[in-house]
Amino acid sequence: MVSPKILLSTIESALLSSSPPTPVQRIDLMHALRNSISSFQSLFSYPPPKPSDRAQVQSKEVRLPDCPPISLDDQDVQIALKLSDDLHLNEVACVGLIVSTNQEWGLLGREPLEILRRAAGIWYTQRRDLVIALYTLLRAVVLDQDFEIDLVADIQKYLEDLINAGLRQRLISLIKELNREEPAGWGGPQADRHIIDSRGVLVEREAVVCKERLILGHCVVLSVLIVRTSPNDVKDMYAVLKDCATEVNDSNGTLKLQVTFSLFFSLLIAFISDALSTVPDKASVLSHDASFRREFQDIVLVSGNDPKVDSFVNVVRFVWAVHLMLTQDTITAMGANSISPSSDLEHIYSCLDVIYSSNVFGFLLNEVLCTAAYQNDDEDMVYMYNAYLHKLLTCFLSHPLARDKVKEMKEKAMSALSPYSISGSYESRHVNDMDSQQTAETSPQPFVSLLELVSEIYLKEPELMSGNEVLWTFVNFAGEDHTNFHTLVAFLKMLSTLASSQEGASKVFELLQGKTFRSVGWSTLFDCLSIYEQKFKQSLQNNGAVLPEFEEGDAKALVAYLNVLQKVLENGNQTERKNWFTDIEPLFKLLSYENVPSYLKGALRNTIAIFLKVFPTLKDTVWTYLEQYDLPVVVGLPAGGSANQISTQVYDMRFELNEVEARRERYPSTISFLNLLNALIAEERDVSDRGRRFVGIFRFVYDHVFGPFRQRAYADESERWQLVVACLQHFRMILIMYEIKDEDVDSFVDQSQPLTAQSAPLETQLPVLELLKDFMSGKTVFRNIMSILLPGVNAIIDDRASQIYGQFLEKAVHLSLEIILLVFEKDLLLADFWRPLYQPLHIILSQDQNLVVALLEYVRYYFQPQIQQCSIKIMSILSSRMGGLVQLLLKSNCAKCLIEDYAACLDSRTEECQVIENSREDTGVLIIQLLIDNINRPAPNITHLLLKFEVDMPVERTILQPKFHYSCLKVILDTLEKLSKPDVNALLHEFGFQLLYELCLDPLTCGPTMDLLSNKKYQFFLNHLHTIGVAPLPKRTNNHALRISSLHQRAWLLKLLALELHAGDITVSTHREACLNILAQFFIRDNRESGADISLSHPLMATRDSDDPGISTINKSKVLDLLEVLQFKSPDTRWNYSQFISNKKYQLQVENILGNPESSGKNGVYYYSERGDRLIDIASFRDMLWQLSSYESEAELNDLKETIQHLLRWGWKYNRNLEEQAAQLHMLAGWSQIVEVSVSRRKSSLENRSEVLFEVLDASLSSSASPDCSLKMAVVLTQVSLTCMAKLRDERFLSPGCIDSDNVTCLDVIMVKQLSNGACHSILFKLVMAILRHETSEVLRRRQYALLLSYFQYCQHMLDPNVPGSVLQYLLREEQDGEDYMDLQKVDKEQAELARANFSILRKEAQAILELVTKDAIQGSEAGKTVSIYVLDAFISIDQERFFLSQLQSRGFLRSCLTDVSNISYKDGWRSLDSLQRVYTLEAELAVMLRISHKYGKSGSQVLFSMGALGHLAMCKVGGFIRGDAKAKRDVAVDIDKNRLIISPILRVVYSLTSLVDTSDFFEVKNKIVREVVDFIKEHHMLFDRILREDISEADEFTLEQINLVVGILSKIWPYEENDGHGFVQILFGMMGTLFSINVESMCNTQSSRPSENQRKSELLLFKLCFSLSSYLYVLVTKKSLRLLVSNSPGLQAPTGQLQPRLDSLVSLLKSVAKALERTSEEKSLLLSKIQDINELSRQEVDAIISMCDRQDCLSSSDTIQKRRYIAMVEMCQIAGNRDQLIILLLPLAELVLNIVLVHFSDGPAIPDSSKTSEMITYDVKSDSGQDISSLCGKLLRTLEKLELLSEEKVGHKLKVFRRLLSSLKEMTIKNLAIQ
Repeated sequence: MVSPKILLSTIESALLSSSPPTPVQRIDLMHALRNSISSFQSLFSYPPPKPSDRAQVQSKEVRLPDCPPISLDDQDVQIALKLSDDLHLNEVACVGLIVSTNQEWGLLGREPLEILRRAAGIWYTQRRDLVIALYTLLRAVVLDQDFEIDLVADIQKYLEDLINAGLRQRLISLIKELNREEPAGWGGPQADRHIIDSRGVLVEREAVVCKERLILGHCVVLSVLIVRTSPNDVKDMYAVLKDCATEVNDSNGTLKLQVTFSLFFSLLIAFISDALSTVPDKASVLSHDASFRREFQDIVLVSGNDPKVDSFVNVVRFVWAVHLMLTQDTITAMGANSISPSSDLEHIYSCLDVIYSSNVFGFLLNEVLCTAAYQNDDEDMVYMYNAYLHKLLTCFLSHPLARDKVKEMKEKAMSALSPYSISGSYESRHVNDMDSQQTAETSPQPFVSLLELVSEIYLKEPELMSGNEVLWTFVNFAGEDHTNFHTLVAFLKMLSTLASSQEGASKVFELLQGKTFRSVGWSTLFDCLSIYEQKFKQSLQNNGAVLPEFEEGDAKALVAYLNVLQKVLENGNQTERKNWFTDIEPLFKLLSYENVPSYLKGALRNTIAIFLKVFPTLKDTVWTYLEQYDLPVVVGLPAGGSANQISTQVYDMRFELNEVEARRERYPSTISFLNLLNALIAEERDVSDRGRRFVGIFRFVYDHVFGPFRQRAYADESERWQLVVACLQHFRMILIMYEIKDEDVDSFVDQSQPLTAQSAPLETQLPVLELLKDFMSGKTVFRNIMSILLPGVNAIIDDRASQIYGQFLEKAVHLSLEIILLVFEKDLLLADFWRPLYQPLHIILSQDQNLVVALLEYVRYYFQPQIQQCSIKIMSILSSRMGGLVQLLLKSNCAKCLIEDYAACLDSRTEECQVIENSREDTGVLIIQLLIDNINRPAPNITHLLLKFEVDMPVERTILQPKFHYSCLKVILDTLEKLSKPDVNALLHEFGFQLLYELCLDPLTCGPTMDLLSNKKYQFFLNHLHTIGVAPLPKRTNNHALRISSLHQRAWLLKLLALELHAGDITVSTHREACLNILAQFFIRDNRESGADISLSHPLMATRDSDDPGISTINKSKVLDLLEVLQFKSPDTRWNYSQFISNKKYQLQVENILGNPESSGKNGVYYYSERGDRLIDIASFRDMLWQLSSYESEAELNDLKETIQHLLRWGWKYNRNLEEQAAQLHMLAGWSQIVEVSVSRRKSSLENRSEVLFEVLDASLSSSASPDCSLKMAVVLTQVSLTCMAKLRDERFLSPGCIDSDNVTCLDVIMVKQLSNGACHSILFKLVMAILRHETSEVLRRRQYALLLSYFQYCQHMLDPNVPGSVLQYLLREEQDGEDYMDLQKVDKEQAELARANFSILRKEAQAILELVTKDAIQGSEAGKTVSIYVLDAFISIDQERFFLSQLQSRGFLRSCLTDVSNISYKDGWRSLDSLQRVYTLEAELAVMLRISHKYGKSGSQVLFSMGALGHLAMCKVGGFIRGDAKAKRDVAVDIDKNRLIISPILRVVYSLTSLVDTSDFFEVKNKIVREVVDFIKEHHMLFDRILREDISEADEFTLEQINLVVGILSKIWPYEENDGHGFVQILFGMMGTLFSINVESMCNTQSSRPSENQRKSELLLFKLCFSLSSYLYVLVTKKSLRLLVSNSPGLQAPTGQLQPRLDSLVSLLKSVAKALERTSEEKSLLLSKIQDINELSRQEVDAIISMCDRQDCLSSSDTIQKRRYIAMVEMCQIAGNRDQLIILLLPLAELVLNIVLVHFSDGPAIPDSSKTSEMITYDVKSDSGQDISSLCGKLLRTLEKLELLSEEKVGHKLKVFRRLLSSLKEMTIKNLAIQ
């Protein structure tokens, strides 16, 4: 059995949707109906209490069907038994209700009474759902819903079977049974009188049952139209009707009266449809049952004692008589012997007599049709009631017997009513004014009532008049020979109703225009107006004469004529009615006369207003006639006069209102006067005077009409509210038409000196300002409006449902709320200038909390959604202005009700079945937008209150319980859980997702919200990923709005998932499980059913068949499915409207309209949608287009019309396209967020990461290269590709060790996880295609270039670049083992193949891509230039055959780079961001030059040199960057960047060019490269000098690099320079003396503040510097025969000014080198040993290694020993590589020093002969002493012996040549020692 809730939802989805049901919905519908047959057949029949079940409950253990035993406590038992007693329900079923209540609401912490009421509410909700489901089925069959025929046939057959099985009898009996005061009815004496409904509202049980009875009554009505009623059904309905009629005056009178109506109309429809039946399968039943006819005749003629019951019985007699009339002829023709025609005639005549004597027509009119209960009943039911009343009267009027009776009634009416019986002064008979029908009401005439009944029926449904010849025949009959005004007025009222359609209006006009009636016609109307106007005019001409009396009959007849005229004009054919009434002046001529009845004046003005409505061009004419004829509006006080003088001297509207109408307590004249003026003012288009013309009217309305309206007496409450509505419309119009301007502030300041605002002269007042002053000071209008609203929403609802004036009251409430909103729009513009006399409206309201509460509670007004919307908007404004709004609501004790009201309003909106076209009028959207807007406001705010966050404690400590509290949060979560009615609730779903996202984003609400959504009860994060996430989009042509909303829904859902992945606390099990499940659902291709829970033990363990993460062949994951959803061609949003403008003179004007930057806002052509899209306001656009030109000809007007139509269609399409494009981008943004968050923050939770990353990267590139991909989408997709590429690079070097092992191997470190070459080729090819896409931009290309650079970096190394080749070779050699042996040559070969393939792909598209990149590099922005140049640098790095070099040369790129470099100058100013970006560009250009030099070797350097590179470098003013003044030092960081970004690259390029210097041409002084480098050095000698003079002991790595570069340049070039004018030689010699003599290791160790890694780098740089200095010294010794002294002995000095290095410093350097070699080789050997034994080390030892390497930041406490070992292993490999680099540097450095010493020892004896001077050791100085030489040789010998101990195994390099050099020098050293 299907639950009632699911059944109702299934039926509504299929039958109430705006679109036809889908095949799936139809199948679900029929399946649900078949499973619910028993529920309908036994409607509201539930198992009664049983003693055995009561005993079971009292035993505290109950077994429900299909459930395990349930244990109960004492409270549960008491509640169950109380429910059973109150509801007459089985005790076990009551336990089930308690269980359902717990599931729906949660029972923990609730009081027993609340649980009881909620359980009862659930039971009644189930009953209501079931009966509404039945009503919906019946309605779908009876009322044409344009369903498919076969579907309707299936449902109809289903219902026929149910009805034939006794459903209707059950419905009738239930209507009677539920009306009893007993448990099975609306509750016994001991039962609880209240329940809590599904929305958490406490309601009376009797009211709920009464509403059920009404729905059952409607079902009975509809059932009669499906299956003919049986005689028993009719008798039962009649009996229940009489029972119900006795209680219509009790409580819930409106509902009970509607139930009574439903039974009466069931009988009416049964009799009429049975009598008129012509369908074979629905033959008449009642008319052929003679016994029934006799029985019912006897029953219906019996009278009772209750007049109310008798009145309904009389109406049934009327229906029965018509039934007999219709069936009499048929029965006679059939020859039924059992039925006597004569007896039928007797029955008919007896019924007609009763009808006439009791005036049934009057009862139907006054007690049925004109009641509030009838008018407020269900619209479809009222339509059906009217339709069968129409059939009833048509049948009645068409039968001869009835026509004779009607004729008789007419004759009696004509003779009984006196024509014009009342005379006397108008003043003396004001009591009878408009009440003269009281005479007729005390003794009503049936004929008059019949005419009025016809009017009332067709007034509601004018389409029923179409083709109704019987009705028009009756009109012709009724219009003849009127002898009194009562029948004439009733006849004209009927005519006015018949003129409610276009066809009827034409017929009525022709009837009154022709000679159909002798005394009734248009001429009578205008002749009568003219006669009275002449009488009054003549009377005025006779001084002292009294105005003649206006006969009441004439007045009433004129009013009736005018009403007909209004309808004819309003509904007539647009072309024909222009010629019907050409002169409207007669309508004005009687307005100024006092003796004219006020109701006649009202009718005249209403007619004028209709003319104005139909013919707006008459506005000026109407103004003229009003000023000429109508009463004046005098509101000002003349100088020295008084109010009394004016009131006695002037007959104006004030006098008419306060003296004439107030006495009679009726105000038709004033009401019509205000309505006419409002209509005229609304037609005004010139608002330049700011309303000054209407200030008199405003003051009249303000002071005399609306101000005292509460103190006046009203004979008819409808007039009170009509008067109020007219005033409020006037105020609303003023606030809309006139805006606040700057001069308004100044004018107020001027008036505020001696005069108050109230006493300002009338001519200086502006209505809009006066109205704002009133509200901002809490005066008259404000107080009166609040008095309208203060009775409260419940009182308004009661009056609306039970009173005739309820509609006017509702309109007044709506206008009042709209006015308050309009004031809110303007008050802040003036408040700052008008304080303290005037305050903003919210300040005025806050002075009384009851005012605020009254405004906000109208969200509960369910009759009118517009009123609810106004209340919600007021809440939005107050929440933004009043910081203490929540505290105010809590203090007023209305917070709980308000929470439930908002939830109920939102819940009601979710149940709607029709699409709301304008989202700004969607209450659900407004509520959710209110919640979203308030999230970020100070706590506690309205969002916190309405969503049931804690407002009495910190919000972040809330534990949300939506199942416990009925709030908007519960409704939203339920709505998003079901996602029902997607076409109707699309925006609710969309903004619901957005609300949850914003709640999760807010720092206060994120914790509670995310905890709730990750809870197992909801599992919200996974609930929709496999449904709405990857479901196909609705077609653009079928449901464009749903398509857009669907995209936004997916976007917010994806962003919500990304937020959980980003911020979810994985230490909490629920969040950890949610994150893992999201990743599994999103990335892993799992064959299990979508939405299944993923095991935490192995959540993401998808395995691969291959270690190579290449292109996979298995099914795509959801991340790719979601991207596929987005891959459709983005709609066109370009401004291509010019094709629609044929006249070019309009084109510029349209461009100005659309291109005006200030055209957004209230009066602009653009507006911002609720999503933030900037759309064209079609209405404003249309109005502005009509103002384009003043057309002079018909052709020009037609051309303009056509142009406007085309432009409006374009604007509408533009809006649709823009919304769709924004939605597409929004979903893509959500998709990109979850991808980037997943691969950045939660990548470790994924297996096969490289495969996942490649799939996303490949798909993103494919999409961005697609021609359907828009530019904006391509930018986002490229950003995703960048992230994936970066993570692929990181992933290459993560430990790939086995999952089930803690061990790591050297192969883990050596090899990286690399995509296959095929996958890499795919990436590059698609990336190139994306770069070359047709629609592109520099922003997009910059990202694409960055991605290309990242790809090249990825492909650069298959081996870990941080592990040197020598270390790799050693590790491979140590671990080689059969098949596992890996040859580095094989790896290099694969790398080479990849490089060749990359080059080949680029070469195929070389022309196009180089054209694009070089253009960006030369002409782009600075940022674009920079990245473009680096792309060219990457091209060069993979170049083969010098292809790219030649291409760049031919395109002038290199020349451009050199020109840019030569123009660099410090004077350009380097403080701005643009200047800094220019520096980055220069750095990139220099990097390209350096790349060319390194890539192509000497040939590349030769190219640069031939292009004048050195000359351009010499021209740049880099010296200005090195300044020592205080100004430069203020921005040290900037200077460092400039040194790093400009000076160092320039030095590197110059150093690379020195490779062209051929040392074999040392004595070739014409060497061009030497000369240019020397010129460069001389040009920047200050720079060189500053760098060389840096303190080496304090220098950082960057400074050491610069020193190395400078020394390297000088060491290669300066030996060629003969003139050392800048002293570089001495600086270098001084540096040698300093550096050679110190211990480099000690110097590095003293820098203890640096990390050990930096110390190692510094040591390497220092030894490099030693090597460069040694190289320079070697050249001087070998090429220039420089000879060095042994030591700095006092007797041995160099020539004056020279400071040369000494041999002992070289020996000291050699000693440092020897120590470093020994230490470094030992460290390297030890590291390699530890690497081999890494798996033997404990966790503490591994952590110690990581700590030693300063890499604790790479670890977390949860990391496994495998990861720790891997990190330790990598770090040790890197250190070993560093040590190996140092060894590689130290060995040639040692060789240089050894060679220099060897040269000195090889020249001859160390001690020259005394007879000649030694020129080999020194320059003209004394020779070294033997002691110095001996000491030198001793030190040298010890160092040489230490070097001999070096082991090739530890050093890792061949030492054969090195040892030979050692041997030679050692031999000479020993020899010299021997000589000494």
